[in-house]
Amino acid sequence: MSKQLRIGQIVGTHGLKGAVKVYPLTDYIERFEELDYVFVEETNEKLIITGVKYKPNIVILQLENYDDINKVEKFRNSYLMIEERQRRKLPEDIHYITDIIGLSVYTLDNTYVGKIENIIQSGSNEVYVIKDDKKRETLIPSVKEFVVEINLEEQKIIVSPIEGMIEWL
Repeated sequence: MSKQLRIGQIVGTHGLKGAVKVYPLTDYIERFEELDYVFVEETNEKLIITGVKYKPNIVILQLENYDDINKVEKFRNSYLMIEERQRRKLPEDIHYITDIIGLSVYTLDNTYVGKIENIIQSGSNEVYVIKDDKKRETLIPSVKEFVVEINLEEQKIIVSPIEGMIEWL
């Protein structure tokens, strides 16, 4: 099977007829309407989506062959996955978080900074959490001023930090 990506987490049930509440892990919540099926991460069970509704910050999914609350209770806290080929095509210069995490980071003069360990999603922009081989942590805002290039083919990011941004440089 191809690489899978998390798209949501089942956080509870909805009603008595087997619907599940899903906390979406996507910026485009309507994405669930475009899907015919998802997989349960732990078991790789394929779930056919027959209905989608929305509540604030929650997606309600009705699943084929699951028409009773007792049948879906086992999915509570499970992550829902899609196949990589089901990903939406993003505009140029926009990347999936899963593609960024793990990339190596270098300065313009080719000094190794570390690898992207995490991405903090703040209000105005994302912040890359970078750790080097000595476990030193650097935070760099994901804005054009500092992130010069993201090259997924070469698995690297080029940054132009201001003085003091990377304390050990």
